[in-house]
Amino acid sequence: MLVFVTVGSTRFDVLVEASISEPVLSTLRDSGYDRLIIQRGNSVIESSEEFNGESCTIQRHGVDIEIWRFKPFIQAECEQADLVISHAGSGTILDVLRLGKPLIVVPNPTLLDNHQEELASALQILGHLKATSIQDLAATIASFEPRDLVPFPPFDGTKFSKLVDEEMGFI
Repeated sequence: MLVFVTVGSTRFDVLVEASISEPVLSTLRDSGYDRLIIQRGNSVIESSEEFNGESCTIQRHGVDIEIWRFKPFIQAECEQADLVISHAGSGTILDVLRLGKPLIVVPNPTLLDNHQEELASALQILGHLKATSIQDLAATIASFEPRDLVPFPPFDGTKFSKLVDEEMGFI
């Protein structure tokens, strides 16, 4: 089974480092995942210089790992993944939830106003995803039950147009 980790276009070094750590890789393997693809963006991997090129492939702790910086689109990786682990960026969250994929998010606390934490918490309360911290990532993966997630509602563009019509006084 395949796990896709994405950090978006920013740096989130600690999420990338945690994803290739022994505790997380062992937990993934023990949970039945044997492939890991990491989109590292601008993150720097301090633990191993081999990962800091444009891309590389390696095996660690029984998991085949592919790491790359950027691709024009990541929808194919999201579609193929059995689990997505992501920063808590709104665009990534919406894309993954609309695909109906199980999602674990790790808010990046270094970003302005900690907005990722607020979004992750709200969507976790609604049951659409699981939010965790770097420290708890391995434990969250081990206890994660995708079947317990509440499906995200499909996009309905009429709600926005109705809101605009109301605000403009057309309704």
